[in-house]
Amino acid sequence: MTRSIRLGADIGGTFTDIALEVGDQIFSTKILTNYTAPEQAILDGMDIVLAEAGLGYGDLEIVIHGTTLATNALIERRGAKVAFLTTEGFRDVIEMRTESRFDQYDLNLRLPTPLVPREDRFPIAGRVGASGAELAPLDEDALRALVPVIAQGGYGAVAIGFIHSYLNPDHERRARDILSACGLPISISSEVSPQMREYERFNTVCANAYVRPQMASYLDRLQDRLKEQGATCPVFMIHSGGGLVSVATAAEFPVRLVESGPAGGAIFAADVARRFGLEKVVSYDMGGTTAKICLIEDYAPKTARSFEVARTTRFAKGSGMPISIPVIEMIEIGAGGGSIAWVDPMGRIQTGPESAASEPGPACYQRGGTRPAITDADLILSKLDPDNFAGGAIRLSTSGAASAIAAHVGDRLGLSPQSAAFGICEVVDENMANAARVHAVENGKNISDNIMVAFGGAAPLHAARLCEKLGIDQCLVPPGAGVGSAIGFLKAPFGYEALASRIIGLSTFDPAAFNGLVDGLKETARRFVAQGTAGVIRCETVAFMRYRGQGWEIPVPLPDRPLTAADAGLIRDGFRTAYARFFGRAIDGLDGQGAGLEIEIVTISVKAADERPAPTPVALTTGARVVSAPQMRAVFDPTTGADLPTAIVARDSLAAGNRLAGPAIIVERETSTVVTSPFDVVKQPDGSLLILRKGA
Repeated sequence: MTRSIRLGADIGGTFTDIALEVGDQIFSTKILTNYTAPEQAILDGMDIVLAEAGLGYGDLEIVIHGTTLATNALIERRGAKVAFLTTEGFRDVIEMRTESRFDQYDLNLRLPTPLVPREDRFPIAGRVGASGAELAPLDEDALRALVPVIAQGGYGAVAIGFIHSYLNPDHERRARDILSACGLPISISSEVSPQMREYERFNTVCANAYVRPQMASYLDRLQDRLKEQGATCPVFMIHSGGGLVSVATAAEFPVRLVESGPAGGAIFAADVARRFGLEKVVSYDMGGTTAKICLIEDYAPKTARSFEVARTTRFAKGSGMPISIPVIEMIEIGAGGGSIAWVDPMGRIQTGPESAASEPGPACYQRGGTRPAITDADLILSKLDPDNFAGGAIRLSTSGAASAIAAHVGDRLGLSPQSAAFGICEVVDENMANAARVHAVENGKNISDNIMVAFGGAAPLHAARLCEKLGIDQCLVPPGAGVGSAIGFLKAPFGYEALASRIIGLSTFDPAAFNGLVDGLKETARRFVAQGTAGVIRCETVAFMRYRGQGWEIPVPLPDRPLTAADAGLIRDGFRTAYARFFGRAIDGLDGQGAGLEIEIVTISVKAADERPAPTPVALTTGARVVSAPQMRAVFDPTTGADLPTAIVARDSLAAGNRLAGPAIIVERETSTVVTSPFDVVKQPDGSLLILRKGA
């Protein structure tokens, strides 16, 4: 049987992870991210795993890539100078936002500065109405006059966002045709985010234009370097919604890559959930720069149509820049291994969001970093072996970590380096626990009902303590957890989600018009998916609905077939069921037939994806044989607040069914799994580690 040879590459803020799949085998490695030339870290990592597998670049069948480069460009404001064209009278929409206050009592609210300054926004006469009809013609003479202004203004990209263009994109398309004489990449909102709500749509098209030149240049360099090395396989990108798209699509719509790396992690956790038959899972992905938490139900990550980046206030919805694209919904905080620890003016230990990243890295890396990071604290608490970090590739300095912690935290608070390190870890663990609680409560869930799936280079170090705080009894650390997102890329389907906003009242439901709209969306989604696969493509249609007058919508799945007039009742029943699930009960007396408020469809989504083979089922085992460890060392235990003799065991030395009592540390090349004293750990038949509360 022919082996499939596929490679996943994930660029993170600190490490670049590579996972090579050769049949049923995975070869993986972690390389420090190269900020000057990100593609170089990918090639360096590929050299390592290909050599281990005895293969060359020409043997690769597919490369799947995800990156945080677009996210970092938005957060750090390292994008292109953008010219934004919008309808006359709407020049300040991206600065006025929605005029809502995420904290109504804070007189000093800080909001993200618009990506495009006011002097770079150009209002253009012409108007499309709320029904999609043209109310005033587009001022083409004004557009032609702008061509030399933009061409000579030092701009790197153009964004166009006109009012109601999601209904009628003709003005945006005509403006693009005229401005193409500038020779710059042009993004139009009716293609980037064809949804209602002007602020979100305008901000999204500006973000797309802002990162487009940088991402296009990077993707071109990556493909060129791969070809130079002898690779002939196609390269695909994973997008924020968890599917794969071509590089050409990614270069045109780079804003869809903003959460691409974390999306791979959620897919990885969903695959683990399906393998073990776990219907309620919370995925916990902690890398070098951030930690991400995602709820997974019925083997699928929760998704949304928008999210925020660059929040100015932690956990505060509304304090960031909205990006209106399909995305796997998760909560993300600045709590990675490289997150900087500091003391605020009130004498409290804080962590992040600033990260030491890969350059200069935590103080213990001995690469020029002088401020303490979470990795420094983990080292002082003996969770890490200074001589065996990253398989021995990076030698850690315990004295360097202790000096940094003492200088910036311990001396200020009168604490020893170990006590300060414990404080740092407790703060970051409580921040993550609080984020998980908030995320679960916002979704009406009880976090303790879930099984945790932990992955990323730093998550297994903190997962057991997080389970203690959240009341979770079981946590799985899968094989390859240290490069989980990169492995998740290999599990992702070729997929694309097409959306359109149309307000359709159920009392006047027109099945012919509705079916025509859905067919157009299916054609668009299938076209993108067909670029990467010749397999069977399945479509899923969802209507986002509300009672007329409400401010937001809820998703209602629709049958994948042409609808008839009789299906208005089916859609209404589906909405009422979904409404009751979200809010406890439907509103009685509102039946969509003229009595009370109308029920209406606001946005239609069609998600197309190719079929993926189901993973081999695995049954959880609580262990048949208790084993002891040949090696012990003293490790600080947060439950008892003291150094305890702790078992140190190599992961590959454990056999399926072996059970080891905590405290213990299971070591491997890409990460270490810390099992605190309230837990035991059991090796599963597929190689996963089950951290299990004693007596549970």
